[in-house]
Amino acid sequence: MESEEQMTIAELRLSHRYINDHPWVVTAVNGFLSAYFMEQPSFRVQRHFDELESGMHVWICDVPNTMKMTTLLRRLQADIPPCRYIHTAPEPDGRLQYVIDVLDQC
Repeated sequence: MESEEQMTIAELRLSHRYINDHPWVVTAVNGFLSAYFMEQPSFRVQRHFDELESGMHVWICDVPNTMKMTTLLRRLQADIPPCRYIHTAPEPDGRLQYVIDVLDQC
């Protein structure tokens, strides 16, 4: 029997501001994550939803502990308009959270 790979749950979020500036990005992220699963079968999207309170789109993903989310985010940034990502403190349930947002204008 195969041993199960250790997994972490991570949230990938698109901010309301970023979606307003680039509405097509939600579809692009869906496609990117589907393609990423084809490359890395142990990576899975559990759920995708629109969070009404914040206006964010949220993807809840199973991520192998050996995979670096920063690598996934750098690859994603190459396919979408300029952005920044914020790694927030883990949720009380231990879930990692990454928010993709607009670049701040100085």
